[in-house]
Amino acid sequence: MAITVFIADDQAMVRQGFGALLAAQPDISVIGDAPNGLVAVAEVKRLRPDVVLMDVRMPEMNGLDAAREILSAAMDPPVRVLMLTTFDIDEYVYEALGIGASGFMLKDAPAEELIRAVRVVAAGEALLAPTVTRRLIADVTRRRVAPRARHKELETLTPREREVLELIAAGLSNTEIAERLFVAEQTVKTHVGKVLSKLSLRDRAQAVVLAYESGLVTPG
Repeated sequence: MAITVFIADDQAMVRQGFGALLAAQPDISVIGDAPNGLVAVAEVKRLRPDVVLMDVRMPEMNGLDAAREILSAAMDPPVRVLMLTTFDIDEYVYEALGIGASGFMLKDAPAEELIRAVRVVAAGEALLAPTVTRRLIADVTRRRVAPRARHKELETLTPREREVLELIAAGLSNTEIAERLFVAEQTVKTHVGKVLSKLSLRDRAQAVVLAYESGLVTPG
């Protein structure tokens, strides 16, 4: 089945450009768009897309508030939100991950990165690559989160699970982690599931936030 995508951006050219690019992919279907957050929330609840591309700055209701309302609705199957950002508003990235967004994309990223991002997020993984976005999250975390002692929950992780958490925070996908650790991808999925369960985390994005907040992973 095709991945269904909804695009929320106040610029018509962005919506049309992204829409045409994604619709041209055989495994992706664009089922709607919105010029502001209010319309986006209503339409996403009605259409239930797999992935929402959500711009941060929009009239009526900004992207962060719209994403928060969509994600708090806990729709089944879950709707994944991928935030669209630019460097001049990167201070919002950390907040977006904190409310449950599956990641973020720079609006000027190459076309192939946007297509990959939609596929990665639709598969249930957080988008924490390419390298430029990993640097961005590290910078945001360094500026907005004060260093503090490691969470006690981290002590419940096995050495392998801690290693997997570190690799998640570094932006690696399950496939990349499997290659790094020389194990099967299914084994990695099992480790990821245990990490999220033990740390009471909703998804990989929250795992990254915790890894930075706790000091397990340091920026840079």
